[in-house]
Amino acid sequence: MNNSADKTKFEPGDIVSVLLPLPIEAAYDYSVPEHETLVLGDVVEVPLGRWFEVGVVWGPGKGDVAAHKIKPVAQRVGVPPIPEVSRKFIDWVAAYTLQVSGAVLRMTLNPARRWQPPTPPTVIAAAGPSLETAGLKVTPSRQKIMSAVARGQTYDTMSALAKAAGVSSGTIRDLIEGGVLTFKMLTRLAASTSANAIAPQLEPAQQEAVRSVSEKLGQGFSVTVLDGVTGSGKTEVYFEAIATTVAAGRQALVLLPEIALTSQWISRFQARFGFAPAEWHSDLTGKQRRENWLNAATGEATVIVGARSALFLPFQSLGLIVVDEEHDSAFKQEDGVIYHARDMAVVRAREGAIPIILSSATPSLETMVNVEAGRYHEVRLPNRFGIAVLPTITSVDLRVHKPEKGHWGRAWLAPPIVLAIDETLRSGEQVLLFLNRRGYAPLTLCSACGHRLHCPQCTAWLVEHRLTKRLQCHHCGYNAARPTTCVHCSATDSFVACGPGIERVAEEAQARWPDANVRMVASDTLDRPSAVAELIDDILQHRVDVLVGTQVLAKGHHFPNLTLVGVVDADLGLSSWDLRAAERTYQLLHQVSGRAGRAERRGRVLLQTHDPAHPVMQALLSGNDAEFYAKESEGRRELAMPPFGRLTALILSGPDEIQVRAVGDLLARASPQGPGIEVLGPAPAFMSLLRGRHRHRLLLKTRRDIKPQPLILDWLARVRVPNAVRIQIDVDPYSFF
Repeated sequence: MNNSADKTKFEPGDIVSVLLPLPIEAAYDYSVPEHETLVLGDVVEVPLGRWFEVGVVWGPGKGDVAAHKIKPVAQRVGVPPIPEVSRKFIDWVAAYTLQVSGAVLRMTLNPARRWQPPTPPTVIAAAGPSLETAGLKVTPSRQKIMSAVARGQTYDTMSALAKAAGVSSGTIRDLIEGGVLTFKMLTRLAASTSANAIAPQLEPAQQEAVRSVSEKLGQGFSVTVLDGVTGSGKTEVYFEAIATTVAAGRQALVLLPEIALTSQWISRFQARFGFAPAEWHSDLTGKQRRENWLNAATGEATVIVGARSALFLPFQSLGLIVVDEEHDSAFKQEDGVIYHARDMAVVRAREGAIPIILSSATPSLETMVNVEAGRYHEVRLPNRFGIAVLPTITSVDLRVHKPEKGHWGRAWLAPPIVLAIDETLRSGEQVLLFLNRRGYAPLTLCSACGHRLHCPQCTAWLVEHRLTKRLQCHHCGYNAARPTTCVHCSATDSFVACGPGIERVAEEAQARWPDANVRMVASDTLDRPSAVAELIDDILQHRVDVLVGTQVLAKGHHFPNLTLVGVVDADLGLSSWDLRAAERTYQLLHQVSGRAGRAERRGRVLLQTHDPAHPVMQALLSGNDAEFYAKESEGRRELAMPPFGRLTALILSGPDEIQVRAVGDLLARASPQGPGIEVLGPAPAFMSLLRGRHRHRLLLKTRRDIKPQPLILDWLARVRVPNAVRIQIDVDPYSFF
């Protein structure tokens, strides 16, 4: 019996190592059952204690378990094997993030753990005989049904066909029983292709960008940064790369940072290609996830668009990866396996020897440093598509132009913005008021004693939501009714809202412009996938005059009649403790500014700020992003901060604060030492209480040429940590809460 390390096929009686999608340290040995042959990557069901679990054949057995204790594999699951490139990628991500491979495998294998063989899709179609041939009376209702079927449109239910024909379902049932109609199995190809694709009309700059990008296709691993101003047509450029990839028989993956971006993106994709891509995000049903997972694994899904976890799908033949809005912090997974999807996408492209495109109007500093070092190739689109031009950006100094109080209470819009909105609405154009803060007010306090309402489980103030009449913690989800009596001083009806959220700004907008249709938009108002499509349709059909929204409206959307963007609080985020605070604020405000004037009418952007001289404001006003990035780069380089140094965070948490602090002190005393190595902390995390657990942080800072993973592993091996204290490792942290 040959169990050598290079063996890829396993016969009955052979011992195989099966990796399970569980947070366990190693794969388990199982024997290949009689009348079965397994290969590396096969998805199998195996016994585990009293239960059965689905895992993947990861290699030959380790041979460290007595033969009589080894159980046989129960069965092979009827899905394609996990490709070698996916298995290597899983192991690489696990080693880099310091997670066990089983935890990473879970992101790939989860749909297969609840595998159900997919039911072949069927549609109602003509069976062959006509009404007359079948001996059925020809009636207007029956003729309508036959005409609807003959038009070529497919209907998978009787109710769908009845609605299209304007008849009752009973009439359709009669035609099925009479042999005129039948349920016909539909192939996946027939269900997804269309002849309605629209060839794009590209401008010379886009054509040159397409040429540059296309040179990389089929030539192995490469990273291309598609850097273009908002509205420059970056999407159409990488669509051409996708078309070339699909024509070559390969799959393409597009990662988007927000599910809210997918609706309008998919509409553009369908117009360009004539079929819909497969989707991958958290709003899919279990059945949809299983079907799309299988289509990615078999290669039937030629284009997949999804959130960060789509990166771990077991693609049959992946030929191109696109990361749109590559700078966006939403690509960072902050719990479970902590990883940055943009960075891991580059690794996945390297492992698969395929090209990757990083697209953004405001590339991250990390990406630009790689461009300057020659590791990434840059393609620029400096102008907007067609006749559209970039909007004019003006600051509104709130120290000079103070908002004027109205009958609705305190105002948040300064006179220059009010005047600009007046002019815009009179011209029949649309307005976006941007404030990256949900709810009515971020803080509620007692006017008698100053007591602030806070979350009992987190170090956070409760946010008032007047629409739902609740106070809510945006970190753990805790919510409660607003109290009538202060628990601190017993004053009644003394609580007042402090600061604005989008509900409060919308209240002011509706009071100032009572005839305007004001719509609030935030992640918690888009409560279903169709809500985004409905919102976009309402905006495009001008059923909305004034949008009041958060960052879900800041990127990716194209609203031709929206010509004015007013940023209510441009300073929000600049006072953050985050080392990327300035960069993130610049990117966010640049992106939201790009929503204005994307068609023939030029747009305007007004930034309300208390500090117009701040480098971020000056960069936005001047449009000199190169100078801004140069200054940011210089500051980070001087401090040896990323991307010029490495950071790894250790977040300690537990129910007992004293115990958490003691473990932090113990780790500090055992911390790694040496040139280019520095340990900061322990210190209470900014969010020192989260979901009822006390939190302290340590930060390992190293030179760029020092790998932190071996240091962390050696460090933790030398410290005994009680079970009640959890240690979370974040390699390359993006947030420091």
